[in-house]
Amino acid sequence: MKRILFSFLALATLTACHQPAEPEAIRALDSICSALFSSDEPGAAVLVMKDDSVLFDKGYGLADLGTQAPIDGNTFFNIASVSKQFTAVAILQLAEEGLLSLNDAVAQFFPFPYAFWKEVRIKHLLSHCSGVPDLRGDMPLEAKRYATDSTALSYLPKVNELHFSPGSCYEYMNPTYVLLGALVEQRSEQPFSTYMQEHIFAPAGMHAFYFADSIPALGTSAECPFPLAHAYDYDTTHLWYEYDYGEETFFATRPDGGIYTSTHEFVKWEQALRNHKVLTEESLLEAWSPQIRVTGSEWSDYQNRPNTWYGLGWFIEPPTDSTKTVIYHTGDNGGFQILAARYPEDNGLVLVFSNRSDWDRYALMQQIEHLFDF
Repeated sequence: MKRILFSFLALATLTACHQPAEPEAIRALDSICSALFSSDEPGAAVLVMKDDSVLFDKGYGLADLGTQAPIDGNTFFNIASVSKQFTAVAILQLAEEGLLSLNDAVAQFFPFPYAFWKEVRIKHLLSHCSGVPDLRGDMPLEAKRYATDSTALSYLPKVNELHFSPGSCYEYMNPTYVLLGALVEQRSEQPFSTYMQEHIFAPAGMHAFYFADSIPALGTSAECPFPLAHAYDYDTTHLWYEYDYGEETFFATRPDGGIYTSTHEFVKWEQALRNHKVLTEESLLEAWSPQIRVTGSEWSDYQNRPNTWYGLGWFIEPPTDSTKTVIYHTGDNGGFQILAARYPEDNGLVLVFSNRSDWDRYALMQQIEHLFDF
């Protein structure tokens, strides 16, 4: 499986000559998105890129129902679990520097009391197959709504058994990615956000930042000069209400889902990955290779669909007779619903950053694939 995927990724490093997108594809996608995201409700920023050409770039609906600010490609969204790939790249950078190995046991770095931590490897945390259970549900609701990274990790020393043998099954797990953030701090000897700014965001040339309590109130002030989207849900009478920090649990944890950025800035991240500004080709190929099968897992239903695997920070759908490779991640945090999908055979990128969650993400992804021949 890895050898097949490697050959397609190698092809993706070549710049092909593509014709501009057909006007029919542009009109069709605009019609689809206009129907999904009304102009007077929360909406989405949608971007499609092939090679270095942006073929579609449009905002729909409102970033903030209070200010009536519209969404466009510069609007900053919480990209939720799409943030995991950034944490994974940080770990892979530290591995390249010899500060850790993906085969190192967690017990080498954290003094958890139970012996099974000697069997849980860093690569298991990265690929959601550690077997470590999520016991955060036992915390008081108020603590979960305003949880920090340290709050999210506080239960780990009490875990006395695994769900399964490390590396044997897929179970999507947010707190173990928060643990990876703590590992970045330990091995780099820098605060997590500082490391990410200096070694991830700055080399990529992108504007991005992690959530802080004050961010939603900053708007477009000098302290936060980016237009920010709030996330929303609606009640039984279809009245929209804010649904992000203070409403959603564990919204503020960072390594598993705390990045704010825009579709325009994410394009810079895509280009940094393609041009190996943040990671070598060898490490990136490892991250984009299937590590654990998602399909059929009895432990987790998140993205548990046919022909789905997890790599190191990315979901992977290998090619079939009728489909091409898709390397992607989804994100859900409060009312934010995010999709970031790349298509290596075509040098393609599809981004849908939304501040509402009542639309079918996978259906839209497949429609875009069809319209733009991904």
